Amino acid sequence: MPLPDITHLQFLLLAALLDGEQSGRSLRALLEQEGHRKSAPAFYQLMARLEESKFVEGRYEQKIVAGQTIKERVYKVAAAGVSALGTVRDFYAGLDAARGLNLGGLSNG
Repeated sequence: MPLPDITHLQFLLLAALLDGEQSGRSLRALLEQEGHRKSAPAFYQLMARLEESKFVEGRYEQKIVAGQTIKERVYKVAAAGVSALGTVRDFYAGLDAARGLNLGGLSNG
C-alpha cells in the first residue's frame, strides 16, 4: 500500500476545513496551536500548493478592520481534498488491520 501524497500539515489543514470555510489567519493560528509556526509567506505558499493540487479553493473577502479595508484569504476544502483525507484515513486503517494497531479514530463513519 503506497504512502499518502499529503504531508501531516496538509492533512491537519484539510481536516480543519471539513468544518467549513476558514480564513488564512485562523488556519495559521491552528497550526501554531499545534506547535507548527509558519511565517506568513511560508503559510501562504503551503496553501497555494494545496490550491494548485485542487485540494482547497481560496477566495478573497474584503473586511474593514480599524477603519481600514483589508483583503482576507478564505479557504474551503474541495472534493479532491476530501478524497485525499479519505486516502490517508484508509491507509492508516489498513495498517491498523494489517498490524493489529488500535487507530479507531481514523475509521470510516
